[in-house]
Amino acid sequence: MEMEQLSLFDDRTTTAPLASRLRPETLDEFVGQNQLLGEGKILRQIIDQDNIPSMIFWGPPGVGKTTLASIIAKRTHAEFINFSAVTSGIKEIKEVMARAEQGRRMGKRTVVFVDEIHRFNKAQQDAFLPYVEKGSIILIGATTENPSFEINAALLSRCRVFVLQGLGEEDLTRLLKNALQSPRGFGYLNVDISDAMLGAIARFSGGDARTALNILEMAVSNGEISAEKTAVTPEILEQCMSRKSLLYDKNGEEHYNLISALHKSMRNSDPDAAVYWLSRMLESGEDPLYIARRLIRFASEDVGLADNSALSLAVSAYQACHFLGIPECNLNLAQTVIYLSLAPRSNSVYMAYEHAKADALNMLSEPVPLVIRNAPTGLMKQLRYGEGYVYAHDTEEKIAHMECLPESLKGKRYYLPTENGAEAAAKERLEEVFRFKNSGER
Repeated sequence: MEMEQLSLFDDRTTTAPLASRLRPETLDEFVGQNQLLGEGKILRQIIDQDNIPSMIFWGPPGVGKTTLASIIAKRTHAEFINFSAVTSGIKEIKEVMARAEQGRRMGKRTVVFVDEIHRFNKAQQDAFLPYVEKGSIILIGATTENPSFEINAALLSRCRVFVLQGLGEEDLTRLLKNALQSPRGFGYLNVDISDAMLGAIARFSGGDARTALNILEMAVSNGEISAEKTAVTPEILEQCMSRKSLLYDKNGEEHYNLISALHKSMRNSDPDAAVYWLSRMLESGEDPLYIARRLIRFASEDVGLADNSALSLAVSAYQACHFLGIPECNLNLAQTVIYLSLAPRSNSVYMAYEHAKADALNMLSEPVPLVIRNAPTGLMKQLRYGEGYVYAHDTEEKIAHMECLPESLKGKRYYLPTENGAEAAAKERLEEVFRFKNSGER
């Protein structure tokens, strides 16, 4: 069972990674998140007063979520338990909860910290819920993913969510300079690295303190050593920053930000921006099949019947990705993205379904009209199932004078076609249908 007390945060040996050695031990050492931890700010007060509620720390990697937990662990008078969301199951959760419940009866508080809480499945998250409700535990979760998507609604409603932001260039530069001077960092070395190179590391790290410190550590470790100093040259630094793979988490918040950027750029008929966001995702390691699935959705949501070829092309792009894989399929995706960006627009299919869904959810018991019910038995026929049904193919117009919506929705319109692209023909056809149905001819 992966449970540890404060010792989890106490590794300060010289062999530990730089980011671990420099982990802040107090709020005064903590860099960034002034919107939460500045003087008089709410999270600062909560920690200072040891009045910890159940809460979720949400933010990208390397912004201090686990560090805040370690600071709370050192400050609180409650028992602090660190729980692994990777290796622990329901059995382990229940054992810890039983211990916490016993402590509550004796007047003791228990704080349970769950790093990467989004890795717990629904059943595991549900196991926490009754103990959070009773106050047996104070739950602190850390996640890189949007809690709205990954945390059970019932559990989330009982937690305060604090959003941690990526660190700014100034904060990261200050962190790097401290690493060069601190005895826990490279204070014992005379490291020669320019402010310009520190700024480059800060910009490259994209708000992630761990990435910035890892790059600095790699650069110093590969520096040119002499009796007087360890020099980091631009060439060495360039090699250490050759790939920014850590800045994109396929399962994290940036994943949703980038797919949103791609979708909205296509929607705005901007193929240049769309191809840029596509390449950002692909070059960062995104699954091309995921992107292809999103393009299939876009083809129906934003193009629809304005260009019926859009859906076919998007499906073909998915098949091409499946057959070819990366990097060969990148061009198939780029072709489809550009096509969809320039295709005529219609969201009438999307709006039709959304409006129909709203009515369907509010009218789940609305009866199917008798005229279009199936009547496979004699009893059903006696109950007038299917009475008056007209097979449309038997009519000259291939349309029957029948109401197919429930009585309460009679005459309701969901599909409202535009005049864009090929949908103009669909609109004209639909108008013909309505003229015939309203003519009263039989």
